[in-house]
Amino acid sequence: MRHLIVLLGDQLDLDSAAFDGFDPAVDAVWMAEVPAEATYAWSHKARLVIFLSAMRHFAETLRARGWTVQYRATGAHPHADLAGALAADLTQFKPQGVIAVEPGEWRLWHALRDTCAAAGVAYTQREDRHFLCPLPMFAAWMDGRKQPRMEHFYRRMRQHTGWLMRGTEPEGGQWNFDHDNRDSFGRDGPRPVPAPLRFPPDALTREVMAVVEHHYGDHPGGLAAFDWPVTRDEALEALDDFVTTRLPQFGQYQDAMWTGQPWLYHARLSAALNLKLLNPREVCEAALRAWRDGEAPLAAVEGFVRQILGWREYVRGLYFHRMPGYLDDNALGADQPLPALYWTGDTAMRCLSETVGDTLEHGYAHHIQRLMVTGLFALLLGVRPRAVHQWYLAVYVDAVEWVELPNTLGMSQFADGGVMASKPYVASGKYIQRMSNYCQGCRFDPALRTGPRACPFTTLYWDFLDRHRERFAGHPRLKMQIRNLDRLDEPALSALRAQAASLREDLP
Repeated sequence: MRHLIVLLGDQLDLDSAAFDGFDPAVDAVWMAEVPAEATYAWSHKARLVIFLSAMRHFAETLRARGWTVQYRATGAHPHADLAGALAADLTQFKPQGVIAVEPGEWRLWHALRDTCAAAGVAYTQREDRHFLCPLPMFAAWMDGRKQPRMEHFYRRMRQHTGWLMRGTEPEGGQWNFDHDNRDSFGRDGPRPVPAPLRFPPDALTREVMAVVEHHYGDHPGGLAAFDWPVTRDEALEALDDFVTTRLPQFGQYQDAMWTGQPWLYHARLSAALNLKLLNPREVCEAALRAWRDGEAPLAAVEGFVRQILGWREYVRGLYFHRMPGYLDDNALGADQPLPALYWTGDTAMRCLSETVGDTLEHGYAHHIQRLMVTGLFALLLGVRPRAVHQWYLAVYVDAVEWVELPNTLGMSQFADGGVMASKPYVASGKYIQRMSNYCQGCRFDPALRTGPRACPFTTLYWDFLDRHRERFAGHPRLKMQIRNLDRLDEPALSALRAQAASLREDLP
């Protein structure tokens, strides 16, 4: 064997640089399912199924090309982790060299290199050209910046790609249309929303589901609703379905939430993108074509492109720029354990019950549910950031550490002290009331900060400001909120602190 091409579960890209120069006469592809990748984060069953099913379908595609694929399936080998499985096969096959593209997790960069070094096998790591901003390009952009901001990076990427540009100026005369993309549904709720295209499990996916139930039956979540795309053809169908039916309203309602509506106008493409069944170029270009053809408004298309060209590329660059120390960031000194309700949805807070319920059923919640419901509650409560990170990495089908960690530790939990986001995303229960119908019928009142009917979000919001008063008193985006806190007299502050302490003690 000349080259063994190591392919990880989130590298299912037929155009991968790992395949450059591949010769089926002397090269082989290596893929493995190992327990450690399912258990180091206690992965949702749907997350396991989407990864393993997509991997097995991809292996079939490669075999159909006449390529040799050495595939190590769950239960068919004795190795607990990737390093052990790879080391055994390096001994067996004795390749001249191993080739891989940049992994999506810092720990795997070192695991692959160290395993090959220990076996005395040459290791070549190639750039992952799936991404629009190679890591050296991001490092050059970061050079000398004391306070990087996604908005500045996004504008640079717009100029680099030419997307939504008219010469040197942005289309529509502005770089983003945030003010057009924050509508709620109002009291009457959303109009009928086109349901996303479903992909019922085929025979191979059903086989994987049985494997997951057998080996990981105690993991969170269920599989009854599993309908995610697991092949490139399915992913392309899902892209076309979103652009045709939901993109036109995506921007306007991207921050809105509604009971019983987990998808709304969202794309449901992040898992396919992160597995690399879809390429970000083709996804953005499909949205841009819809705008050029008059089928979607500029505000919706810009908001969608910003999530991919801006946020997605930015967080990857920031992740590798700050690792491995990023994992231990805890700028606010948060030390509370993650409440049990995150694994069960068992809570009287309707917003959390609804969002965690969606998460356990589908392995999915959209970005505002993640940021301003589950993430906000953990931030206000003061949960250890690494515990929040481990939960998000475990429960969402689209979670790969390079994208999940900066969004969780940086944006959601402000654990990096303002590198990812310029301020903590804190709000009272009034924000959730404005953007959803979750508060209707809930036993808690978001207008109350103390008393038996006080909304825990509102109580903990004021408590957060109180606990971090000194840090944020001069913050340009939080000082007005601190001034509102200063209007509370000592009895009101004492009652607030007591209620917040009681909330923490009573949460299992």
